[in-house]
Amino acid sequence: MHVGVALFFTAESIRAADLGLALEELGFESLWAPEHSHIPLSRGSEWPQGGELPRKYFQVMDPFVTLTAAATVTTRLKLATGICLVPQRDVFQTAKSVATLDLMSEGRFLFGIGAGWNADEMANHGVDYKTRMKLMREKTEAMRAIWTDETPEYSGDMVEFGPMQTWPKPAQAGGPPVYVGGAFPYGARRALRYGDAWLPHSKRPHYHILDMMPEYRAMANEAGRDIPVTVFGGEPVPDMLKRYEDAGIERVVINLDPMDRDSSLTKLDAWVKAGVLRAT
Repeated sequence: MHVGVALFFTAESIRAADLGLALEELGFESLWAPEHSHIPLSRGSEWPQGGELPRKYFQVMDPFVTLTAAATVTTRLKLATGICLVPQRDVFQTAKSVATLDLMSEGRFLFGIGAGWNADEMANHGVDYKTRMKLMREKTEAMRAIWTDETPEYSGDMVEFGPMQTWPKPAQAGGPPVYVGGAFPYGARRALRYGDAWLPHSKRPHYHILDMMPEYRAMANEAGRDIPVTVFGGEPVPDMLKRYEDAGIERVVINLDPMDRDSSLTKLDAWVKAGVLRAT
């Protein structure tokens, strides 16, 4: 099982290049960067984890820029969005950003996607909260065509364009693997329908993902698809990481709080000394 690290990069946090180098040297497998374009002050949507929204959501940098910075100084570390808010993004520009990063990293990009939870943020982008899931699927299907075909075209209910041309194409044939985020059961169903992997959070108010794995396996068996599972926000505790591995989880992503360089490196060292990498 792989262990990755996720960080909301901000102006006050460790720089992406410094973190990428440290993760690769210590033996972590991947670096994950989330995104929010902005947070409307109207705040009509509750944060799924409950309570006051942390300031890192207001301050987070663009994931494709930060991950590119990390890609240029590493050779093995995988770079991933965790997650990219596909419904809010232009399909052509996002496809190009993904392809460019995958090419610049020589095929090390993992495309974590999600529909998001902030209805106010979506509305500012002209996205209807009620149809965001369908829009995400169609945009993802359209991007796969853009990455794969010389003259791609797509015809859906919400996304449509005729034959055109655009480069670069990703280093990974057909584009990077798409990790579809979302809770059980609906997020899992979406991942099984059109994703290459499922990317759930480790905990939600009403369950822990380990308790849901038998039901997920049954769902996957019924769908006739066996796709890997990456757990986001996993506990940096060796015993828990062993439980994830025993459950057949592909990867656990640990959240690193935004801190300065020295504090971040100290935290990473503490995790390694505690055995988070030896546990898997």
